[in-house]
Amino acid sequence: MKPAKIEISHKTITFTVFFLLFLVFLYQIRGVLLLLFIAIIFMSALSPIVDKFQKLKIPRGLAVLFLYILIWGAISYGIASLVPPLIEQSSVFISRLPQDVAQLTSGRFDLSILEPHLNTLPEKILKFVVGAFNNVITLFTFMVILYYLILERKNLKKYLTFLFGDGNREKHAEEFISQLERKLGGWVRGQLVLMFVIGLMSYIGLSFLGIEFAIPLAFIAGLLEIIPNVGPTIAMIPAVLVGLGISPIMGLAVFALYLIIQQLENNLIVPKIMSKAVGLNPLVIIISLLIGFRTAGAAGAVLAVPTLLLIEIIVNDLYHQHHRK
Repeated sequence: MKPAKIEISHKTITFTVFFLLFLVFLYQIRGVLLLLFIAIIFMSALSPIVDKFQKLKIPRGLAVLFLYILIWGAISYGIASLVPPLIEQSSVFISRLPQDVAQLTSGRFDLSILEPHLNTLPEKILKFVVGAFNNVITLFTFMVILYYLILERKNLKKYLTFLFGDGNREKHAEEFISQLERKLGGWVRGQLVLMFVIGLMSYIGLSFLGIEFAIPLAFIAGLLEIIPNVGPTIAMIPAVLVGLGISPIMGLAVFALYLIIQQLENNLIVPKIMSKAVGLNPLVIIISLLIGFRTAGAAGAVLAVPTLLLIEIIVNDLYHQHHRK
């Protein structure tokens, strides 16, 4: 029996080479693709709001600029009112952390290892803030991309018709974009509301218990709410440590407070705010978070759910295409 010959044509070799070069090209522009993906997420959230402005006879471009002014005005007001007490309480919290840890461990923990890092932590935070401002060009580029995406929202179906093979391509593309807006846009809007509600509830509860660092701890709780399932547990740790620094009973009270907030979140707040927007199994969300964190760190964990939603939309669309055929 003669051994089978495997022949590789020139076309196959050429295709393989160009495909590998294309993958390398995608890897080189991964930062641009990530920026575009985030812009698409925000477009999905803001475009329906711009549509409502447009119904009031406001030009679409002017509506986007007006929405930008509203958003940045709200952010500026929040920063101006939050940053001074946040810095003050955070500085006191950091300076007292070694003594609190020593009290909790009865002096058995060697703080000499941590003290140099804790002493330079405010300086590192300042450097981080300065570095964030150095990325203003990236932020400006993002805003320009987002502006034109929202402006061209009505024409996106024309740009995406090549992706759909059925007869009525524009209608199919419009359905796909509408589903994208409903899922991704709903996730963004729901997540922002959820972060605000959890931060506010944490601040009210910590203030009621008399915790001195209520503002930074509530800020951490609201910020980490963007990481589903895992974020609230991480936010609980520093709050419980502060409570234990006062007394064991206070530490238990803070733990109970965060536990109550998590129960309200899981059984009342999230179903009301996020269930219609996401509608994914919690186990699937946790696995996607782990994959996102392993592949791209904290940013990957944050973008894991919208990426999963995008994959779900694409898979459902391919399934319906196949079913129609």
